[in-house]
Amino acid sequence: MPDTLLTATDEELMLRYGAGDLPSFRELYRRHSQGLYRFVAWRAPRRAWVDEIVQDAWASLHAARTGYQPQAAFRTYLYQIARNRLIDILRQKEALWLGAEVAPEVPGDTASPQQSFEQKQQHALLHAAIAALPVEQREALVLQQFSGMSIQDIAVVTGAEAETVKSRLRYAMQKLRAQLDGEIGRASCRERV
Repeated sequence: MPDTLLTATDEELMLRYGAGDLPSFRELYRRHSQGLYRFVAWRAPRRAWVDEIVQDAWASLHAARTGYQPQAAFRTYLYQIARNRLIDILRQKEALWLGAEVAPEVPGDTASPQQSFEQKQQHALLHAAIAALPVEQREALVLQQFSGMSIQDIAVVTGAEAETVKSRLRYAMQKLRAQLDGEIGRASCRERV
C-alpha cells in the first residue's frame, strides 16, 4: 500500500475517491468498515438488517462520491448515512424497538475457563444495561465509547444540539452505573447464599 494512502486524512481519501481513485476507497473501507458495522449493530433492532444497512451506507457513499465536500469529519458523514438508512428502514417496516439487538463481537484471549466465563458474564451484563437505555442515550453512548466520536460529531450525526448530547451521555452513564451496581450487588448476595 502506498505511503500516501496511509498518511492521507479520511477527507483527502474521499476526495481522491470522488475523482476515481479506487485504492483510496479501499483504504477508507479498511479504516471504517468495522466501526460502522458495530455502530449499526448496536442500533438495529433486527440482526438481518445490519448487513443491509451497512451495504446501503457504502453504496450511498459510492453514489455521492463525486459531490462530496468535507464539511464534517468523514466518519461523521459515513455514520450519518448509515443512521439515515436505518431510520428509513424503521419507517418502511414500521418496526418497534423490541430490544433484540446484536451484541458486538468481543475478541477472545487466552484467559482461563473461569476468567473467560466471568468476562462473558460481564460483557453480557454490560450489553444488557446498554440495550436497556433509551434509544437516544444508547446512540450517543455507543458513538462516544465504541466509535470514539466527539460530542460535536455526535451532534452532527444525530441532529441534536451539543448540550443535548452531553445530557444524553450524562444520563446514560448514570443509568449504566445504577444498573451495573445493582447487578453486582445481586451477584454478591447470590454468592453468599
